[in-house]
Amino acid sequence: MRITVFGATGGVGQEIVGQARAAGHEVTVVVRDPDRLPEPLDRAAPHAVVRLDDPAAVRAAVAGRDAVLSGLGSRGRRANGIAERLTGQILAAMEAEGTRRLLVVSAVPVGPEPAGDPLVDRLMRRAVGAALAELYADLTRMEAALARSATDWTSVRPPKLTDGPLTGVYRQVVGGTPRSSRSISRADVAHAMLALAEDPAAVKQGVGVAY
Repeated sequence: MRITVFGATGGVGQEIVGQARAAGHEVTVVVRDPDRLPEPLDRAAPHAVVRLDDPAAVRAAVAGRDAVLSGLGSRGRRANGIAERLTGQILAAMEAEGTRRLLVVSAVPVGPEPAGDPLVDRLMRRAVGAALAELYADLTRMEAALARSATDWTSVRPPKLTDGPLTGVYRQVVGGTPRSSRSISRADVAHAMLALAEDPAAVKQGVGVAY
């Protein structure tokens, strides 16, 4: 596939880029700050790195792509509307260029509560939701923008992210949330996103992923 990755300096974004390149995909990365790119992302190919604050370059980066994947989000507890605002820029560029497939990282609390979730998991989910209410409100608005868009979007909703290894073994529920969703590695979130990019059942759906 020809893919463009937004937020390639983040944990999930770096994993998407690395796994996509290993699989032989053609990858362009779009970042807020190229100086934060780790060396393995190969800054020696300037055509493959685009700044998010260059609208014309962003449009060119998404034009003709098979899929656009975004790991953009807040780096702290204060969201400041980052997910909604930056995803809006992606949507505008994609709609201007007629590019359809978009996958973004959201979070489990934005999706539906799974039926029969144990009490301890329901309480944990509500406590985390209260502590990170601003982040989840931003992600909820981001998902609303996706739903209003003309893109073939998928919102991937993980629970707590870890720096664990790529396993390729996790649960996922299209349109829902796995029971007792507690954690998943950034590497496996990236793996899920790349697989879902080619899954028509995931189009215009939220997908819960967890171990």
